[in-house]
Amino acid sequence: MDTKTGMIVLAGICILVLAIGFLRRKAEIILNFLVRTVLGILAIYIINKAFAGAGIEVSAGLNPYSVLTVGSLGTGGLALIYGILFYNML
Repeated sequence: MDTKTGMIVLAGICILVLAIGFLRRKAEIILNFLVRTVLGILAIYIINKAFAGAGIEVSAGLNPYSVLTVGSLGTGGLALIYGILFYNML
């Protein structure tokens, strides 16, 4: 094997290792987003039911905006949604 072919093979292996690392990181980010989204939807549903049972007239809607907010920001997004709702009640 000559030097040029060896360098091409070595560069190909390096690119393959970097691609595997990038895809693993991306899969972790997507899985994390999905878990936060599902847990956020459940939390919004439970909090809405608890507030309705307590007689507090605050209800966050389950729409794409609230789902994306909770999915991307997590518990901070959940607090943001209800914070805005309570601010609007004032």
